[in-house]
Amino acid sequence: MKVLPIINDPGTYVFECPGCKCSHKIDSKWSYNGNPDKPTLSPSVLVRMDRPPHPEVKICHSFVKDGNIQFLSDCTHELAGQTVELPELE
Repeated sequence: MKVLPIINDPGTYVFECPGCKCSHKIDSKWSYNGNPDKPTLSPSVLVRMDRPPHPEVKICHSFVKDGNIQFLSDCTHELAGQTVELPELE
């Protein structure tokens, strides 16, 4: 599975971001197609990390569609502008 529900938080899901090398969480503000193997989320996922331990603002902005993650050009990591498969979660 590429998206997992958070057990104690109904309507909240997590997926692993290969660009940030950490997990990102979405809640009921996003639509989710319910397919944990080929997830599609809408709208885009925007994560800003601007607090310790990150001295500078880091941005991850992506679309998740059919099990792939498309990183937009405003990402500050090395996968900006690329589309890759979402990793499996255990």
